[in-house]
Amino acid sequence: MNEAVPRPGRLSTPVTAEYWRAAAEGRLLLRTCRTCGHRQLYPRSMCVRCWSEDLGWHEAAGAGTVWAFTVIEVPGHPAWRSMTPYAVVIVELDECPRLLSGLLEQRAYDVRIGQRVRAVTEANGDPTGPIPYFVPAES
Repeated sequence: MNEAVPRPGRLSTPVTAEYWRAAAEGRLLLRTCRTCGHRQLYPRSMCVRCWSEDLGWHEAAGAGTVWAFTVIEVPGHPAWRSMTPYAVVIVELDECPRLLSGLLEQRAYDVRIGQRVRAVTEANGDPTGPIPYFVPAES
């Protein structure tokens, strides 16, 4: 079986559409509650802190710190087999929310807790378009 396995794509809904539109433009958006000021990812239709439905968007600077990570050696889907090993990181953005993402431009085993990173948006093989990834801040 030499056929390439297609990668599963991201899911866009009416709640997440603006987030994905911004990602396609190279921007990272956070949902911001106009009632309590809480910023959250991923986009939801209500604030996870106060349950308000009065939400807006805030463009994040995209800088953050690796809060946790794991190295994937056996992928959960055959389409990612050629990428292994790769790092999946939880990044705490300077604007506070934490985001689960991939780390590009660095060997998976060189990732460190506390490492500074910055957001980039790349398709990286995703059939539905760019998604947020992170790269080391110095690259």
